[in-house]
Amino acid sequence: MIPIRDDNPVRGIPVVTILLILACIGVFLWQLSLPAGSRQAAVTLLGFMPGVLFGYASIEGGGWVSPLGSMFTAMFLHGGFLHLAVNMIYLWVFGDNVEDRVGRGRFVAFYLICGAIAALAQAVPDTRSTVPMIGASGAVSGVLGAYVVLYPKANVLVAMPFKLLRVPAILMLGVWFAGQLARSVLAEPGVAGVAFTAHIGGFAGGALLIRWFLRERRRREN
Repeated sequence: MIPIRDDNPVRGIPVVTILLILACIGVFLWQLSLPAGSRQAAVTLLGFMPGVLFGYASIEGGGWVSPLGSMFTAMFLHGGFLHLAVNMIYLWVFGDNVEDRVGRGRFVAFYLICGAIAALAQAVPDTRSTVPMIGASGAVSGVLGAYVVLYPKANVLVAMPFKLLRVPAILMLGVWFAGQLARSVLAEPGVAGVAFTAHIGGFAGGALLIRWFLRERRRREN
């Protein structure tokens, strides 16, 4: 279930959303330019590992960033073209409206905070894990959580097998969230794969934080 577009216009160009997408694409192209061995090393050195954050493991020679910093650098790394493409499609469809509501500067903070919440949600159940976590999906999940709170009735054009459907955002994202919950229950802890718990944490974080960000914007504007 891939979103194509929504029927939810914005007032201007979503500069931050575009820059985030370009940054992820740029980092992915840099990853591809590396030799295979260096590519994996970059994931280890810049990805987020719960075991390193909680002191149960260490990276030989030290990472390129601190364990806390790796929560943020990991958001811009991706494991393959499909991984990148799906994340960027979701960010493009839903990010512009959230950016429009909270403002550009606050959207940067919102995105990064949701990504950090997602990383911690993945880390806490398995604090000894040394599987690097990478990808924008946790932060993007926060954007989805914000969107469904702000625009539950907005129509989203969704690509399904052999057809396109127009459905309310609350239905589309509700099905998406239910899928993440189901898969997180079935996923085996400590094994490399999709970080479903991170998606759940990011989504919940975004849904809870968005009202505070809106209140903060109104307070500063008044």
